[in-house]
Amino acid sequence: MTDAYYITAAELAKTGIDDLPTELNSAKHMIYSSPATLDFNSPGARGFGVKRAGLAIPGSVMLLIAPGCCGRNTALLNELGYSERFFYLMLDDTDIVTGRYISKIPKACAELLEELDEKPSVVMLCVTCVDALLGTDMERVCRACEEETGVRTAPAYMYALTREKRLPPMGLVRKSVYSLLEPQKRRSNECAVMGYFSALEDGCELYDMLKAIGIKKVHELGRCKTFEEYKDISRANFSLVLNSEARAAAQDMQSRLGIPFIELTRVYRLSKIHNQYMLLGQAIGSEFDDSEYYRRAEKSVNDFKEKYSDTVFAIGESLNADSFELALALTEYGFKVAEIYGTVGERNFVFVKKLAEVSPETRIYSNLSPTMMNYIPMSGVTAAIGADAVYYHKDCAGVCFNEEEQPFGYRGVELLFEKLTKALNDREESVL
Repeated sequence: MTDAYYITAAELAKTGIDDLPTELNSAKHMIYSSPATLDFNSPGARGFGVKRAGLAIPGSVMLLIAPGCCGRNTALLNELGYSERFFYLMLDDTDIVTGRYISKIPKACAELLEELDEKPSVVMLCVTCVDALLGTDMERVCRACEEETGVRTAPAYMYALTREKRLPPMGLVRKSVYSLLEPQKRRSNECAVMGYFSALEDGCELYDMLKAIGIKKVHELGRCKTFEEYKDISRANFSLVLNSEARAAAQDMQSRLGIPFIELTRVYRLSKIHNQYMLLGQAIGSEFDDSEYYRRAEKSVNDFKEKYSDTVFAIGESLNADSFELALALTEYGFKVAEIYGTVGERNFVFVKKLAEVSPETRIYSNLSPTMMNYIPMSGVTAAIGADAVYYHKDCAGVCFNEEEQPFGYRGVELLFEKLTKALNDREESVL
């Protein structure tokens, strides 16, 4: 029996990003879909995978164009209330071999619209790896559908094959979702927050800080209730991109609509959060006062450390954080991180190198490696963060930290330590 593969932070940093071990590169081995990975492995899986993300535009409907195997997990959307917005054009073997289904798509859209009681704002065409392999020109297909129906149509690419490419499925679908915005007069006191399909947590300090410098309206896709509100996003004077997967969408908006963007990163190190806000202020010609938010977040860290200083963490990747940045933050706060389950890429390898300096023995696993079938939890771990880490460490205190309301900035730090405190308190009480 082969033990679950891992590599220490020090070993991985020495190896370098250009020579990753085969076990950390899912393109070079079979992919293991354990119960721990189902929330994020497939771009059509739970949470805001491609299917649900494509329906983020208010009033939209989706036509999934795929063989039956690709639609098998769509029942999850029905549980979330999307059953009346999701439809199928199922492909058989002959369709796939000949590609004849492509000419059927406009007619399928027209038939779909005839069945609906109300005209949708948009029809999203969700396609799978079949079209990735065939090289289908979905932009052209969408134009044909618009000519047939008179309804705006956009693609949603559920291409699992491109998960680790520079523009992965969730980057592509963000670009599609924002592609329907049209030019209009921009307003100097409005901005857009991009990156997530759900809104930031209500208590996030970013709202108050923007209001303090004169921003009266913050547009977020996750807060749009109507298609008109969605279209108003293009009134923004500038965009704040909080997730790198929205960069392509922001670049497209800058090119088409003239809306410049500033990119921030969700981090959990207080010094880096402060630096970002100061740089943001410089970029827009304003000055932010984040002292009170910094103080509160620092207190939440210190309060937790005072009671649980010996906590040993296992960190997954099914969570609202970058696994490696969060591990680095916790290590710098004085805690021990024993294990990380994460996907290593160019964007986060810088955290791996820094982690190697402060916690060289931290073990790094790949959730997708078939060797994880033989994974045995590491002894000594006392708290797990992330739905996958919680699955692996069932006997520890754990927080999934993957709620739909998105944590960001100082408020994100507070929320994390509030949840950790409660989880460890509850664990202690259950043992008594």
